[in-house]
Amino acid sequence: MDKQFDILVAGEINPDLILSGDVTPEFGQKEKIVESASLTIGSSSVIFACGAARLGLRVGFVGVCGADLFGHFMLDEMTRGGIDVSSVKVDPTQPTGLSVILNRGSDRSILTYPGTIGALSADEVSDELLSQSQHLHIASYFLQTSLQPGLADLFKRARELGLSTSLDPNWDPAGTWTNFDTLLPLVDVFLPNENEALALSAEATVNQALSTLGTQVGTLAIKRGSLRAMACRGGQTASADALQVQVVDTIGAGDSFDAGFLYGWLKGWNLEKSLRLGVVCGSLSTRAAGGTAAQPDLAEAMAYLG
Repeated sequence: MDKQFDILVAGEINPDLILSGDVTPEFGQKEKIVESASLTIGSSSVIFACGAARLGLRVGFVGVCGADLFGHFMLDEMTRGGIDVSSVKVDPTQPTGLSVILNRGSDRSILTYPGTIGALSADEVSDELLSQSQHLHIASYFLQTSLQPGLADLFKRARELGLSTSLDPNWDPAGTWTNFDTLLPLVDVFLPNENEALALSAEATVNQALSTLGTQVGTLAIKRGSLRAMACRGGQTASADALQVQVVDTIGAGDSFDAGFLYGWLKGWNLEKSLRLGVVCGSLSTRAAGGTAAQPDLAEAMAYLG
């Protein structure tokens, strides 16, 4: 029987308020002028979902947002991006989270108000919803505090129902990197960036991290920004260089990479081709401010694969 969703995302929902300018904030009631401001789709989970939908995958989303301006903005934008939000819970008792981002050149500073970011729990992802899906993706593990305790059981339920699984951990603000010994054996595709891979593996180099983590998951892809991305599956390895593009904003580039890589993985592509599509999608997404404005569709991305 055909599934309703190619990918089910269980994740956080929040917008980003992006300010850009060559300024440094100061206290003491000092006002600084920025060059631009925009309210955009935020959250690693939603940026990933938008990228996957843009490539033509059928994407369902389960999460929590508030019944407020930011929550309605996100639901409207997600729907416009082709994501099924019928399983999103709108909670009038909690405010939607928000990240305020100051871009300055190639660097940025982020202030995040959690709100409902950590509100989704594993038991809110029903077996019925899982059974309608081919694959389950989780991002922002350390921000999704209510999801963490039940995530291993959620992955087990998903696998028992025939789903494959993927995890993008994002950075651990506490620096503890706990629970991954139990999580990684339940993950089919693991998608850390280089710093996350080094921290999780306790290795000194990315090659060592690739070797160590690669034995714990089915498929591993390590994102490295402008450097060569790396991946392994079984005894096979692959690498791919980032595209040379005019970078405007790197927010969400890793999530767009995830969307491209998982597209290829779900379609049964070989490791090298899946990695190349991930790199293309991540690179192209940096051409505009915000995580989703420059995400490519499949035709545009495929043109770079040759």
